[in-house]
Order: sequence, then structure tokens, then C-alpha cells
Amino acid sequence: MQRVLFHSTIFGPIRSRRLGVSLGINLTPNDGKVCTFDCLYCEAGFNAQGPGTTGFAPRSEVARLLREKLSEMSRNGAPLDVITFSGNGEPTLHPEFPDIITDTLQLRDRFFPQAKVSVLSNSTKIFSPKVADALRSVDNNILKLDSAVTSTIQTLDRPTLPSLSAENIIDGLCAFGGECIVQTLLTRGHHDGKEVDNTTPAEISALIAAYNAIKPRSIMLYSIDRKTPAEHLEKVPAEELTSIANRIMAETGIPVETA
Repeated sequence: MQRVLFHSTIFGPIRSRRLGVSLGINLTPNDGKVCTFDCLYCEAGFNAQGPGTTGFAPRSEVARLLREKLSEMSRNGAPLDVITFSGNGEPTLHPEFPDIITDTLQLRDRFFPQAKVSVLSNSTKIFSPKVADALRSVDNNILKLDSAVTSTIQTLDRPTLPSLSAENIIDGLCAFGGECIVQTLLTRGHHDGKEVDNTTPAEISALIAAYNAIKPRSIMLYSIDRKTPAEHLEKVPAEELTSIANRIMAETGIPVETA
């Protein structure tokens, strides 16, 4: 079974294909996965591997580890473009998430004021006012919308709340508008006898309608880049991603970045 990627709370820095030199923060367990989605393409594996034993790192521990790492990098003159909340699941599930964001912004200002703070979220906790306020406070509030069709979300992202619909997510994202970046992963293939494809003309048309309603600052459009737990998914070729991006920009006027 494909397992979690990150075995520490602070990891990297790594070279992100979308964000540059990125220092990662994993707020989920170091030896398991906790997420409100169970995406077929998740590089951290399926939720079936379990939540592990380490639990969520306390706020004070996250702050201490981040302070130590940023201090070390600053002393050594290391470059840093972004501090990114990612990891083995959904970062906004951490019970102290808003306070951790406050600590991170303060530490960023102290050691690397030019660096951005980014959060990669699957959009399932944006209905919490405290989480929403914390997301609005970061530089790059990157929120997932892989499809504007509920059945596709159920097949591709497999939310742990079966009642979650595309309409729910889109309504929540509309509350952010230009305060968010929408991230969409495109892929196709099959899993457990079901076809998976969010690249069809109908799917892209539905996404365009959603983007026009949300009016995000920009859109990140990308495909799989590493091994995925569902073995029969395809990477969308760069030329096709570019073609889809051009259509989205033409019909929305919103900048689209591909990776």
C-alpha cells in the first residue's frame, strides 16, 4: 500500500513546481493520514492506512520547530519563496489551525518577510468562520475544486462526508472570491470498475461556470506527477492542459497557471 510522504512536522525546503522554494508544514500525523477526502490520486496514499499514532502536533511544538528551522535557514543565507501548509492530509482539520496560522505569519515576518505563506486545502472546512478567517489572512489561499459535478467529486475525491456536493463547495468558494486561488487537478482513467474523467468538454464547461461564479484571483491547473494509489490514472499531457487553460482564460478572463 502506498503510504504517507512526510514523517516530520516541518519538511524541506523542497522545489515546488508551482510555488518555488517551499518549506513545508505538515499539521497531520507523521505516521498516518487524516483527511476529509480520500482522493484517488493522493500522493500520501489512501485513508485506509489509518491515522497513525503520533496525532496532531501541538501548536507550541509547531511554532518551536518552525522557529528553529527558519532561524537556521536565515543564518545560513538559504533562499525561501514560500512556507506551505500541506502534508499527510487536510491541514485545516488541526484543532489549533487558526492560531498556528497566526504564529506562522509572525515567524515569517521575523525571519523571511519576503516569503509568502500558502495553504493547500481541499475546501471542506471553509464553512468554519475561524478557519475561513485564517485562510483569508495568508498570502496564497489555495482551495481545491477538481470538478463542478457532484458525481465526479464522489468518484475522484471520495469525500468522507457523502452528502458533500459540488454545489456546497462552489457556494463556499464564492464567499472568498478574489481572496482565493482555485486549484484543479485533471486526470482520467478508471478505478474499481468506474470510469474517472474530469477532462471532458462537459466537465470543463461546468468548471468554467463555477470559476465564473467564484471569481478567484487565479486558477492552478495541473495533473498527476508522481505515483498514485489508484494505479489506472493517466497524466494529462502538457499540450492538452495548455489548451484547456486557454479555453478557461478565454471564457473567464481569470489567469490560469499550468503545471
